[in-house]
Amino acid sequence: MRISIVTITYNAERVLQRTLDSVRCQSYRHIEHLIVDGASTDGTVAMAGRYREDCPYPVAVQSEPDNGLYDAMNKGLQRATGDYILFLNAGDTLHCADTLQTVADCAGQQPAVIYGDTAVTDDDGHFLHMRRHRPPEQLTWRSFRQGMLVCHQAFYARLDIARQHPYNLRYRHSADVDWCIRVMKEADRRRLPLVNTHAVLADFAEGGNTTQHHRASLAERFRVMAAHYGLLQTVVLHAWFVVRAVLHRR
Repeated sequence: MRISIVTITYNAERVLQRTLDSVRCQSYRHIEHLIVDGASTDGTVAMAGRYREDCPYPVAVQSEPDNGLYDAMNKGLQRATGDYILFLNAGDTLHCADTLQTVADCAGQQPAVIYGDTAVTDDDGHFLHMRRHRPPEQLTWRSFRQGMLVCHQAFYARLDIARQHPYNLRYRHSADVDWCIRVMKEADRRRLPLVNTHAVLADFAEGGNTTQHHRASLAERFRVMAAHYGLLQTVVLHAWFVVRAVLHRR
């Protein structure tokens, strides 16, 4: 099984090296690494080029202007050649050296999605806490009514399914939520399993696109959920989220 890892970069020289190192140290080597850069003006592309020269697995570096994060992700989606695809952006890392081996060990039935848990780190890659949303034992597309229970960086999708559902560029901050739901809906339609690795798969750097645009992201997530689960149910669920947050503070 081959895993395509797509890393999106833009002026990411400060944080990219730890992402590259986390891929290079993997014990599982049936991978390709696609670095899709948005025409960086710092040392990002040179760093990626040095990494490409040193790696024993295929690495492709593409640098050109794009129309934002999800447009770049769609470029990676179209260029990937593996059996499964993972989006691991600059600053995020694979959790440990056998992460990809753990994922590969769960691919025997060729599930639509292989997923796991996520740790949250600071800007320097130091552990802060486990992600508040934890993956359910049995994930379905309906699970995301409760929020994005599986982090994008811990969501390995079968490429043949993922490519049928490119990121919706109408969403600027939450297209990953919509994409995951559509991939899982397709899995449900095909009656394909979603497999829980029961492992921490990714370290997510706090302060990414969603965190930086928190209010706009929340508004977009409401639109995404309403589109998939219906307006009334989404309003009721969000009202409960507010009540639960108030009770938690007490």
